[in-house]
Amino acid sequence: METKKKALGKGLEELFSNASFNFNNFEHEIVSDERGNAIEIDLDEIRSNPYQPRKTFNEESLNELADSIKTYGIIEPIIVKKSIKGYEIIAGERRTRAAKIAGLKTIPAIIKDFNDEEMMEIALLENIQREDLNPIDIALSIDKIIKINNYTQDEFAKRIGKSRSYITNLLGLLKLPNIVKEKVKDEKISMSHARSLSKLDDDNKIIALVNRIEKESLNVRDLERILSGKQNIQSKTSKVSHNYKMYEDAISDTIGNKVKINDKKIEIFYDSLTDLNRILEILKIEIED
Repeated sequence: METKKKALGKGLEELFSNASFNFNNFEHEIVSDERGNAIEIDLDEIRSNPYQPRKTFNEESLNELADSIKTYGIIEPIIVKKSIKGYEIIAGERRTRAAKIAGLKTIPAIIKDFNDEEMMEIALLENIQREDLNPIDIALSIDKIIKINNYTQDEFAKRIGKSRSYITNLLGLLKLPNIVKEKVKDEKISMSHARSLSKLDDDNKIIALVNRIEKESLNVRDLERILSGKQNIQSKTSKVSHNYKMYEDAISDTIGNKVKINDKKIEIFYDSLTDLNRILEILKIEIED
């Protein structure tokens, strides 16, 4: 028991060291090990994790949970961190909100100590794995964690139990124009639409296609037909190169970047020197200093 407690106090790096991180297991281990140490904390002293990316919660779902709390009480204590003013939530945001709706004044909580970087990663990973966020916010969360910890896409995919293509496709959404990203957030266009559009380089063309998707209720197959040149809305260059689309997609899925094939050449788009080095690493190309 002592060994387990010690391990749980060593921070996220060690919690991740031997296996992929699973938020539900992470929370369960802490609660199972320290349930006896839970104390009642005034709800007025508790605030959200400052790094919590999710800002809206389903009101109907919260009310249902509040009704359950009124009947059965809080079954599982929340996990918090002591802060300068009160406590910050590590796990249990929905339970805390529902407890307030239910009229409770206090809630059982386990106090754990995590630093700011760990608090951010916990919040982001919880939402990624529980899929409570829209695709754009998930992509932003993934991008933050990868940059903070200098993960490769492969490493991060393994840590959260997702495929590398899942990570690549989500990160590709961040290259879309802001107006289009907002439409994905508002569910005016689907993740599948957005994924197809993210492979285009022309922002104006992307926005024009989004307008068509909304006005004409185009499904993803309709959009793919347009992008493949089977509908007459693309430029000559696009029509000539559309025969290479399956090759472009195959390379793009492998390296995670936009790819164009035309005039007997392959173009690979990258954002920075770090991104270029990542591509070279995937292609197993070594550059001598």
